[in-house]
Amino acid sequence: MPHKLPPLNALRIFEVAVRAGSYSLAARELNLTHGAVSRQIEILEQWLGQPLFRREGRRMVPTVHAQAFGREISEAFDHIGAASELYGRIATRKVIRVSAPATFAMRWLIPRLDDFHRLQPDVDVRVSTAFSNESGLHGAFDLAIRRTIERNGQFEVEPIFSETQTVIASPSLLARTPLRDPQDLIDGVLLYTETRPGTWEAWLREAGFDSLRPLRMLRFDHFFVTLQAVVDGLGFAIGTFPTLDMDRQAGRIVTPFDDIRATGSSYYLLVPRDGDKPAHLRAFVDWLLAQGAAGTA
Repeated sequence: MPHKLPPLNALRIFEVAVRAGSYSLAARELNLTHGAVSRQIEILEQWLGQPLFRREGRRMVPTVHAQAFGREISEAFDHIGAASELYGRIATRKVIRVSAPATFAMRWLIPRLDDFHRLQPDVDVRVSTAFSNESGLHGAFDLAIRRTIERNGQFEVEPIFSETQTVIASPSLLARTPLRDPQDLIDGVLLYTETRPGTWEAWLREAGFDSLRPLRMLRFDHFFVTLQAVVDGLGFAIGTFPTLDMDRQAGRIVTPFDDIRATGSSYYLLVPRDGDKPAHLRAFVDWLLAQGAAGTA
């Protein structure tokens, strides 16, 4: 049966209008008149049977419903574009699309990509990030990296490395607040990450101070925010290694109790079984696994 789709031109203009936040900004990006944008949005609203924008002063802004719809449409357009590039004859460069957790991508993978580019200069590695509290695998990718394994037979799974956890701090904070033993943490500010529950408890248990309760604490939603708070000297947190090895080597963080380590998560490489596996993708997989092995050797 044919797909029941909205008018595609109206959908394209709607996606830009939602992303831009107004008709005027969309018209400027698309090189159209304000009226042309307005007419296409009206066509789409009639097709859907409900309004997508509301007036605020002199501006038309997307409704909450339209913002959610726009995110779905934007992801669909990304998928179409990626598929067209992958399977079209006009493609001139080899592309690898990687979906990875934000902290892993920012602190471990991206800083190492120059090494892969030296080995494969004609390959583009495009990294999209996912938050650890997102369920499932979304978007178009050639391989994904996750801390949990999809045991559904759809993916080839390879372990990259397992993390260990210990206390991290900025050098400036440690200079102001020296730590002789874990008991001294009771007077410090402990930083917690909502998407990584239990990390402090696991480390304190390993250190033999599982009854320690801090006087002050701060909570953040994602670990890369917590890490920035550590670098800014706001408090002590639990860091994961080898993920943060480069930050430690650069002197951004220090590990005052490096000999006390708790077991952390493991990162896994997931490659779709039904996807194409050209030579450049296999080369990237081999390189990635070698990097992971070298970091834990």
